[in-house]
Amino acid sequence: MTKETKDSLVKGTLILTVAALIARFLGVFQRIPLVHLLHEEGMGSYSIAFNLYSILLVVATAGIPSALSKMVSEKYAIGRPAEAQRIYRAAIWFAIVAGVVMTALLYVFAPIYAEHISHGGPDATLATRAIAPAMLFFPLIAIMRGYFQGRQNMMPNGISQVVEQIFRLVTSIGLAFILLNISLGWGVAGASFGGVMGGIAALAVMLYYALKLKRRDAQSNIAVEQIAAGSTQSPQSHTPVRYSEIYRSLLKLSIPIVIFSVTVTLVYAIDTSIIIPLLEGTIGRSEALGLVGIIGGRAQSLAGIPIILAIALSQSVVPIISAAYSRKDMKQVGHQTTRVLQLSILSGLPAVLVIAIAARPLDFFMFGHEDTAFGMSHGPHMISLLTLGAMFQIVMQTSGAVLMGMGRMKPLMLHVAVGIAVKLAGSFLLAQWFGIYGIIGSTGLCFIVMSWLNLRSLRKEVDFTILGRRFIGLLFSIVVIVILGLGAEWLTHTYVHPTRWYRLNEGINAVLVCGFSAALYPLMLMVTRVVTKDDVKNFPSPVQKLIGKVSRLIKHS
Repeated sequence: MTKETKDSLVKGTLILTVAALIARFLGVFQRIPLVHLLHEEGMGSYSIAFNLYSILLVVATAGIPSALSKMVSEKYAIGRPAEAQRIYRAAIWFAIVAGVVMTALLYVFAPIYAEHISHGGPDATLATRAIAPAMLFFPLIAIMRGYFQGRQNMMPNGISQVVEQIFRLVTSIGLAFILLNISLGWGVAGASFGGVMGGIAALAVMLYYALKLKRRDAQSNIAVEQIAAGSTQSPQSHTPVRYSEIYRSLLKLSIPIVIFSVTVTLVYAIDTSIIIPLLEGTIGRSEALGLVGIIGGRAQSLAGIPIILAIALSQSVVPIISAAYSRKDMKQVGHQTTRVLQLSILSGLPAVLVIAIAARPLDFFMFGHEDTAFGMSHGPHMISLLTLGAMFQIVMQTSGAVLMGMGRMKPLMLHVAVGIAVKLAGSFLLAQWFGIYGIIGSTGLCFIVMSWLNLRSLRKEVDFTILGRRFIGLLFSIVVIVILGLGAEWLTHTYVHPTRWYRLNEGINAVLVCGFSAALYPLMLMVTRVVTKDDVKNFPSPVQKLIGKVSRLIKHS
């Protein structure tokens, strides 16, 4: 890998990481006023609609952009820009047709899913139909993002993600506030329609950059033609590739990526779809819909935060694994597999612990108390349990990405199928005894099974160690952090009430508990020698500086 390629990879990863972090936090922030406006019942209907939309969105967009990026970059690398443009045009037509079909399917079948499968009622149907037009835009946006990625230009992709979330946030909250004057159902629909406005804004950004790139290409067209004229075999001498061949190549590359990419979204959608059918007979439909609102509007939002940094860190290493595997350099593959798994686990674990420990003050500060006594007593525990399961989601996605880099797609798809089967069987079985916790626990079990299967497949190919004997030290560190962190959370919740506003008090408690738990993490890793000097060299520079400061403090004490 050349220095230029490494610089481009680092720059692209940095842009997408920052954009993903901003977009994720904007998405979480959006839920705060929506929970206040729509309450648990309204958020339940919103979550049912949003999770179904998310599944169709992943199916319509995931995989194709990555495949398109690969094909476009290859054509430009061998000096055939005309073929790259033809592939791009074919993908654009695919996106337009896919958008129309998905929009129609989402609108027509909304009542079947929202009312008969999820038992969400007419409000969930209205919310699903309100977000359906967004499917017209996002397949096209995804194709354009894949094209820009193939041209090694990540800036449009990052900016469009942020702009999309800003418009989604503003319009969702604004429309929900206005339309609640009509009814709760219309308020939920207004919140859902924010996704459509976000899509329009993101498409506008992509079109701006597309026109800008087209003008730049036009200016350099003379130079391209001169190079083509001087070559022994010009791009024009090749017969244009038929669209059917282009689509065949795109689908062959993208289908496995789609199956893997849809896993987490599908698991979360299963949760919001089966809660009411499984639990309404024991706790009542209103309480069950409230639980859907808590898990979809609160728990899934917070549980998604730890995954961002861990997956972003691993993505920068996966191309190196792919290149080493193609050279049959298995020693390098094993080294990089060890590195990427260590990075993802050690960087994702502190966020998992902090959110799980401080779930109660974070929940009450960000979203306010649940509407019902049942929700108030269970909400923080639901957030904690789902966030703990996110740790195994990090391992599953990182190990799966390594398998993708090695081209091992068949076992990866099999692991996804097994994991979904475990999720469904576990939910129906455990819900009988443990209620909502059985459903959430089966989600964690699903990720555990897929992680184990992925790691088992990797061990058949390469030799690697994640932490080795240091795993015992990590477990000890986790136990100490959890005990001390929960003790601090109980103390602040019981005794720290400096103001008369409970939301502000919970915010202060959340800062105290999160800060205390986060500070314990690097301290315990160094005390138990889980992190060595060699590991620190692989960390991002800000983390290296933080560890260095803590290490010096320990030596001086």
